[in-house]
Amino acid sequence: MSPQLRFTDTDACARHLAERLGAHLRVAAPLGLGKPHGLLNALYRLVAADAARSLTLYTALSLTRPRPRPGLEARFLQPFLDRHFGADCEDPAYALDMARDALPGNVAVHEFYLQSGALLHAGRAQRDYISQNYTHVARDLVVQDINLLVQLVARRETADGARYSLSCNPDLTLDFLRRTEQAGMPRPLCVAVVHPELPYLSGHAQVPERFFDVELAPAHSPRLFALPRQPVEPTEYALGLHASALVRDGGCLQIGIGALSDALVKALLLRQQDNAAWREGLRALDAEGATQALAGHVGGLETFAAGLYGASEMVMDGFMHLARAGILKRRSWDNLALERAAAAGRLHPDTPGGHWLRGAFFLGTRELYEWIAATEAADPDAIDMCPVSNVNQLYGDHQALAALQRRGARFFNTCMMATLLGAAVSDALDDGQVVSGVGGQYNFVAMAHELPDGRSALLLRATRQGRHGVETNIRWNYGHTTIPRHLRDLVVTEYGVADLRGKSDGECIEAMLSVCDARFLDALAAEAKAHGKLAPDFRVPEAWRRHRPECLREALRPLAERGLLPAFPFGSDFTEVERRLLQALEWLERRGGSWRGRAALLGALLRPGEPAGSEAEALQRMDLAQPARLADRLQRRLLQAALRRAG
Repeated sequence: MSPQLRFTDTDACARHLAERLGAHLRVAAPLGLGKPHGLLNALYRLVAADAARSLTLYTALSLTRPRPRPGLEARFLQPFLDRHFGADCEDPAYALDMARDALPGNVAVHEFYLQSGALLHAGRAQRDYISQNYTHVARDLVVQDINLLVQLVARRETADGARYSLSCNPDLTLDFLRRTEQAGMPRPLCVAVVHPELPYLSGHAQVPERFFDVELAPAHSPRLFALPRQPVEPTEYALGLHASALVRDGGCLQIGIGALSDALVKALLLRQQDNAAWREGLRALDAEGATQALAGHVGGLETFAAGLYGASEMVMDGFMHLARAGILKRRSWDNLALERAAAAGRLHPDTPGGHWLRGAFFLGTRELYEWIAATEAADPDAIDMCPVSNVNQLYGDHQALAALQRRGARFFNTCMMATLLGAAVSDALDDGQVVSGVGGQYNFVAMAHELPDGRSALLLRATRQGRHGVETNIRWNYGHTTIPRHLRDLVVTEYGVADLRGKSDGECIEAMLSVCDARFLDALAAEAKAHGKLAPDFRVPEAWRRHRPECLREALRPLAERGLLPAFPFGSDFTEVERRLLQALEWLERRGGSWRGRAALLGALLRPGEPAGSEAEALQRMDLAQPARLADRLQRRLLQAALRRAG
């Protein structure tokens, strides 16, 4: 790479690219963390200001900070967002304009995975969304005449010159460029945007200096985008406890992101670190012993001696916690003979090399990024970030090796809804509006059915808060499907595990009813009978009538009182006062969703009650200690009512 193709000024780099590539930019950029927001924004500004130019962007998961609504939400969130993300955080401007349906006519953005719920009813974003399996994206990009690829990278000087690491996102870049070459298509101009905080990872993620045509190393880089740590509720802990019994020692683990995954990870830690308490919690939830019986041939009830191997499209904080606890430790080798020896127990424990975590991209907290960098420094073989084709599928030359590495695989994914016949709804609504995307979910479900001892487990909250109150997430039918019923396997709710593999439709319906919320059992059973899919003489077992949130809380109370199920299992980015405020704001939001709740809210507003502890600090944090305007005084009154009741 010649010196004139190294830039420190982002706008100058953007002008160079626009002049070199002409009026029509067709750009590929990684999903999530690896997207260089500054350079993309500079290109976006250039094109938006010149109608003779055009920009077509192919990407996914465009990360933006939350946009709080005016009022109490903004008072709470804005100071936190400024502190957590940094005042210099730069959102991708095209993503903000997409959310407002305000993209210029000469700009198109095609995403295959959306930030969950962020672009519902955004017309352009919905029309330009591309529904694809994660593993098919590179193939489909080849025919899109991409002339520019931009990517955030880590850079290292070595004795042999500079080296780059694709770090957080080797997922599609390597697959796409390989397929482009195989198809005899022109290679796009490749731009490395260096970020000093990005962990440098070797292995598949490391590429030589000549890999990139242009380097941009800005004089200043905002902090890496980091996800705030989320709370976990009792119902989610119940689900996590059931799911954790499905994991087999010595097996392979894939998990996603969110509160359900956090609950699963916390339950696995409890199984390892306090097995007696873990069993106690599981027995309290599983009085009929169904999950415990299933654990006997699918998972296990013991601690992890051999440990787990991680193979997941996304590397998130949960893997870090499992590694620190000595659970994530089973190594795999990219050598069939060594892997066969390891599977047979013949490999010497001091055999060099081997990794215990393989992923296609990573995204999480700053603690995760620091841990990845420290792990690479101490054990360069431990984490292998690689192309998504090597994580999400078994096809190709590596099939025998990949299957052996994934022995005992448990693929955990979340979904929004499921039907009584075992289909899952994970990415879109029945009116076609896309919530997120298929991503790799179908890949993992399909792999589970191909592996001799693999299982797919879809995690699902049994209910949700709808516009008219509590609604069931288990339906007779739904007008959109992500995972078809013929791929049904394990479905886990807070009320247990439904094992659907190989079951008849009638058996499947009974299994799904066994993990429903009791408030919807009779109506669902009646609908299934009306369609002739459930025996007319079927009666709901009395034990299922206890499938209610209050029963879950009672069952988990002993563990909660011993501090084993904390609201923030892995720490919090909020201060103590902010956590108190968070409870109060959630209390207000729940009551604003129905007319009964709003009536209760009015009553609380008129009679807020006695002052609560730390109320003065909370009002000060919200800048409502001395409100001047009528609207501010009303907000103060509402907040006081919530603070005095939410505890």
